[in-house]
Amino acid sequence: MRPALWWGNSAPQNMDNRYANAFPSFRDHWNYDDVSEDCLRLNVFTPAVKDGKKRPILFWIHGGGFVNGNAIEQDGYNGENFARLGDAVFVSINHRLGPLGYCHLAGVGGEKYAASGNVGMLDIVAALEWVRDNIAGFGGDPGNVTIMGQSGGGAKVCTLTAMPSAKGLFHKAVVQSGAALRMGDKAINEKLGAYVLSEAGLTAAEIDKLQEMPWKTYLAAAAKAQQKLTQELGPSGTGVRRYFNPVVDGLILPQDPYHPEAASTAAAVPMLICSTFDEQSPSWADASLENVTMADVVEKVKVRTGFFGTGFGDKAKDVVAAYAKAFPGRKPVEIWSLVSAHRQTAVALADAKSKQPAPVYVAWFGWQPPLFDGRARAFHCLDICFWFDNTDLMLTHTGGGARPRRLARRMAGSLLQFMRTGSPNGGGLPSWPRYTSAKGETMVLDDVSEVRNDPDGDARRALPAL
Repeated sequence: MRPALWWGNSAPQNMDNRYANAFPSFRDHWNYDDVSEDCLRLNVFTPAVKDGKKRPILFWIHGGGFVNGNAIEQDGYNGENFARLGDAVFVSINHRLGPLGYCHLAGVGGEKYAASGNVGMLDIVAALEWVRDNIAGFGGDPGNVTIMGQSGGGAKVCTLTAMPSAKGLFHKAVVQSGAALRMGDKAINEKLGAYVLSEAGLTAAEIDKLQEMPWKTYLAAAAKAQQKLTQELGPSGTGVRRYFNPVVDGLILPQDPYHPEAASTAAAVPMLICSTFDEQSPSWADASLENVTMADVVEKVKVRTGFFGTGFGDKAKDVVAAYAKAFPGRKPVEIWSLVSAHRQTAVALADAKSKQPAPVYVAWFGWQPPLFDGRARAFHCLDICFWFDNTDLMLTHTGGGARPRRLARRMAGSLLQFMRTGSPNGGGLPSWPRYTSAKGETMVLDDVSEVRNDPDGDARRALPAL
């Protein structure tokens, strides 16, 4: 018998100076404990066990790109309130990350290492298989599983919908601030794998010794390999991945999930896509940036946008002007934030998905928290605790109280309806039509939520093409 009282180990990842920056450490209230290769664990929250009921299942996949995170990284990931509210089962998982989960060694290691670039995703498939085989004992219905992830977790959801081995293990999908059209290029990732072997001081004949290395030593070699590849290829564009991430290997992942079109394995899976207005408000940790001018914003977005974007170069002035026109009355720093958090990839995912039979629903989260004198805005990760009815638990995101709780109950109720029926309607939000490319129907989530047709369309169309 295992005492189910504490979380499993986090997957190996770089923990150096995890809490060095006081701003995100406070805001996101990270929960990290032991880090170990013995990390394949899952958590189950359920109202009852072995009672014969068939409850819908929410299968939560954490963010952190493909290199960081764990199943309870933020307090808002806790599944208790959601399970109680909706008489549902909530499952969250840990799985291999970074170079332990996504180092494609097939180019130097041959058939034995054919799966090496995607073992992190295969861990998730194994967890879904566990749910299929065991969740009935926890009061869940293995025939009604919704996978949901945010940021890197959203990208993992997109990837799962394109994996033949995952087909049938889930029935609905939710992508939050992690729309992913493409995954890793096989040739590029094989080169990265070869560089890891070289940085570890091993030959192809010695490749098995990688598994004998302490994980910190292995991660250090992988980091050097990553630096070498980046120096060789230069910074990546928005559509090309050059890091440790799932690989389109033609076997486990036969194609890019949603480029140039949606994978056929996703055809029958309803999808809900959500992103936030601001994702990464530039001034949240630096009040002086509240006073930037529009000219300053143009110069900023020439060079960089969002978390990984390379900037818009000569198109920056036109893009900023388009967003300023679409959102009149916004301060320059707010335009900077909206430009950097643009919905281009989220809409492209919705467009690709909408061509399939199963419906897709799109949301845009704009609720503004009273944090850092209002500078936090609708930031990356903020919507998670609303979907899970955890706004009073995640005080450093919402401030708690009645105002966020009202929106949370409507959002959580709508998510539960989506889990039950494949449609979010009837859960407390206004009538929510399925998305079409022609109209761009989008539920704008705020104290007063409403559907708008392509609310940022004119501005978004000024962006460089993907």
